[in-house]
Amino acid sequence: MLKIHEKYAVLCALLFMAFVCYSTLYFLPADDHLLRVAVAHSHGEVHDHEDGDKSHVHVRDLEERRRHQVERDKSFLRARAENEVQMPPPIPKPDIGAGDDADGRRITVKQMTKFAWDSYKKYAWGSNELKPISKKGHSASIFGSGDLGATIVDALDTLYIMGLKEEYEDAHKWIEMNLDFKRLARGDISVFETNIRFVGGLLSGYALTRDEMYLKKATSIVDLLLPAFDTPTGIPLALINIVSGKAKNYGWASGGASILSEFGSLELEFDYLSNLTGNDIYRNKIKTVRDFLTSLEKPDGLYPIYLNPNNGKWGQREYSIGAMADSFYEYLLKQYLVTGKKDTRTKKEYNEAIEAMEKKMLFSSSPSNLKYFANLKGSRVEHKMEHLGCFCGGMFALDAFNEPNATRARHYMDLAKDIGHTCHESYRKSAIGIGPEAFRFTNDVEAVAVSSQEKYYILRPEVVETWFYLWRFTKDQKYRDWAWDVVQALEKHLKVEAGYSGVKDVYQVPVTHDDTQQSFLFAELFKYLYLIFSEDSVMDLTQWVFNTEAHPFPVRNS
Repeated sequence: MLKIHEKYAVLCALLFMAFVCYSTLYFLPADDHLLRVAVAHSHGEVHDHEDGDKSHVHVRDLEERRRHQVERDKSFLRARAENEVQMPPPIPKPDIGAGDDADGRRITVKQMTKFAWDSYKKYAWGSNELKPISKKGHSASIFGSGDLGATIVDALDTLYIMGLKEEYEDAHKWIEMNLDFKRLARGDISVFETNIRFVGGLLSGYALTRDEMYLKKATSIVDLLLPAFDTPTGIPLALINIVSGKAKNYGWASGGASILSEFGSLELEFDYLSNLTGNDIYRNKIKTVRDFLTSLEKPDGLYPIYLNPNNGKWGQREYSIGAMADSFYEYLLKQYLVTGKKDTRTKKEYNEAIEAMEKKMLFSSSPSNLKYFANLKGSRVEHKMEHLGCFCGGMFALDAFNEPNATRARHYMDLAKDIGHTCHESYRKSAIGIGPEAFRFTNDVEAVAVSSQEKYYILRPEVVETWFYLWRFTKDQKYRDWAWDVVQALEKHLKVEAGYSGVKDVYQVPVTHDDTQQSFLFAELFKYLYLIFSEDSVMDLTQWVFNTEAHPFPVRNS
């Protein structure tokens, strides 16, 4: 048994050892370098740290050291799990506050395009369009009842121009492997919409890439549309059933008439197709239409919107620069431009038509002196301008830019600016910063929709289209600023969880969405927004001409 003094000696020794251990812990350096090395060794990893590392953790007791090591272990395990799962990066949400210059704003539009595309691919791949709230496919009646991938074809050249390479490759693969109208088309499809969206999109794909697959697909579709031209006048019918080959017109269109904007907006695509394939059948179909229109008498120099394809007589005397007429005038000018200004007949007919409309349909509002093109119904003037009609500002600017007569060029550039301003007023006066389907001019209102049936917005591009041309030709900064306002409005009011949706009333906040992401959001609106923030060399307007769906065709100088 230990004696009393020996017990005291042992106790003192134990106390001294405890003191030494505790002191050693207390006087550890604040730098946790050794701790980090130890943790790294525990995971089989040793990393050299650069001088000046400021990520110090002051470790003063065992509990703090233990907590810090646990946190590092958790971080390591999370990182390893993420690497093993290989999850794709999340779609970056556009930061609209960061776009303080043209480059930043262009990148924002590109991110918006990717977000909308990824949503379509996830929820509606192969369908014509997307319902971004319901998160499923959607198809308008113009596409019949088949899933034709309209969004894929309409978006193709936009994806290519923006440099969205993976998205473009996905579109290319789907078109190559799946796009077959004989197999997919069901019911009656619109000849006009099929031409401007599918044929136009495929031909522009070919023009940009020289991929023969696109040309073959475009040719096969146009061949299926040709029975629509089998009428006494050669004026094509509006609808065709691909399965039966039978064509017809809309019953509501002035007793089964053909519509000016539809049969008058085929020439760019058909003429280019003949140019590429060497097969004149497509060009000849359009030449028959053009020759017939040239031979007709025009009331007061104007083109009514309805024409009977059987007896060759005009239908109801209704006139417009918007719905059911718009792209007819656009194609008169653009056919002249795309042929290297060699098709002078179309330019002459364009000049005559525009001058007649200026005399009969162009008005100025009071008190703001806003210029607008009204609709005519017989002798009655309807003081309304449609969002569709706002495209004409861009058309006038394009004409002015290519007009050799200086006086005429100044006149139409001024008119283009006036229309661009009027359409901006329709946007400014809404609650969401984007304008309605149509707006009125009365004793009480200017550039405001009156009817509830005219207050909606379905992602239309025509106003931004006009600002794009005005920016390219004038370099007035306000057009870029106005376009950026639209970007912010889209993000604030039209963006939903899985894409972008139209709204039912632009004067009401919060908005009510229509749950439709139109295919022309990609073909037109996103493209024009992207290009307005791009250099002029991106789709140089002396080298390219856009069809009415904004699909670019090359100017043929030889």
